Amino acid sequence: MTQESLVSGLAGDASRPNAARGQWSSRWAFFLAATGSAVGLGNIWKFPYITGENGGGAFVLVYLGCILLIGIPLLMLEVMLGRRARANPEQAMNLAALDAAAGRHWRRLGSMAVLTGFLILSFYTLVAGWAVAYIPDALAGRFAGLDGKASEALFSGLLANPLKLLAYGTGVLLATLLIVALGVQKGLERSLRFLMPGLFLLLLVLVGYATTTGHFGAAVHFLFDFDFSKLTGQSVLIALGHSFFTLSLASGAMMVYGSYLPAGTSIARTSIMVAIADTSVALLAGLAIFPLVFANGLEPGSGPGLIFVTLPIAFGQMPLGSLVGGLFFVMLAIAALTSAISLSEPTIAWLTERFGMGRIKAVLVSGLGLWVLGLGSVFSFNHWAEYSLFGKTFFDALDYLTANLLMPIGGLLTVVFCGWVLGKARVEEGVGIASPALFRLWWQVLRYVTPLCILVVFLHSLGVF
Repeated sequence: MTQESLVSGLAGDASRPNAARGQWSSRWAFFLAATGSAVGLGNIWKFPYITGENGGGAFVLVYLGCILLIGIPLLMLEVMLGRRARANPEQAMNLAALDAAAGRHWRRLGSMAVLTGFLILSFYTLVAGWAVAYIPDALAGRFAGLDGKASEALFSGLLANPLKLLAYGTGVLLATLLIVALGVQKGLERSLRFLMPGLFLLLLVLVGYATTTGHFGAAVHFLFDFDFSKLTGQSVLIALGHSFFTLSLASGAMMVYGSYLPAGTSIARTSIMVAIADTSVALLAGLAIFPLVFANGLEPGSGPGLIFVTLPIAFGQMPLGSLVGGLFFVMLAIAALTSAISLSEPTIAWLTERFGMGRIKAVLVSGLGLWVLGLGSVFSFNHWAEYSLFGKTFFDALDYLTANLLMPIGGLLTVVFCGWVLGKARVEEGVGIASPALFRLWWQVLRYVTPLCILVVFLHSLGVF
């Protein structure tokens, strides 16, 4: 078979839904799924504390600009590549490379995306388990009377208990696998129709409570007053980096979700909606968290411990703290679960399409692999805490490998492939930007600005500057 006939055959398959793979029932279903993938611990855990560390409103403004330059263009490309192929990321990149008469080595980019999502999920379920573990603590009133040392001791005690970590992390993993085992519409779509509205509702309830603290105005000023004197070069680099990671890019998730997207859906419009929803959740999380922090005289720039060390102190001191704290960690667990679902799907799709496995078997195989690999992350906080790999614990090494190497490299190569190899006509047809003038502007940003920004993120993550 010639390369031309192979491309024609693959493209023919890509043009019609694959019933065996499943498909989102509507654009709304895809929007919920993609938003669920994007909204995770990064929005509710990381965004508030990096905003606190970098001065507030000016940092938020720069971050929004970075979403436009990096997040949305790359999101559109990944969804487009997935929908063109109706296949897992490896096969999607293989088809695109054949279509562009490029080397077959580009398929490795898809393989790397699947691997990245698998590695992230192996330790992401562990971190999600921390949120689940805090739900009964909050509801039982165990945060009452906590000071800084007691709160740190509570969190350290959780990390030092491998059985507890394993139990909660395994629970999150099992919940994730159970949902994805049911398929696209019965599992992913049906669960996200409840989980995502539930998350938004809980977040709005918490924001509503935050307005009663007497410090809501201070939180609004903190998040939206633009004091550029507090902005540093380091702050800009952090905003660039977070805008890249917040939308679940370069992990295979958006590409495989795009492969289930119905024909005729505007990728450009839907991607913008997902980015707006993702950013809205991050800002609402700040409006829910910072009034509590200010009301209790705590430090908004307290770093990664803001959620698991600082906020429990606030919950322990406020009226209805047990209920509010419980709702907060339920919301955090839901956000983590929706992202875990998306991170698991690229591996499932790859196993079913590459090796012909049934979906249930693929779920069991991937689940076993994730659980075994996750043991390393569990033990890195206790039994293996003294052992290091290149100066890092197992958990930190996986985090560094995925966040600092695989994701930036994957994102950069995706932009280079689409902007310089796949061709303008194919990209224009795929992304669905209606205005020719707007597409020309977007195309120039994609080819020059976006790769430069990702390269800056990559070099910064390596400590080059």
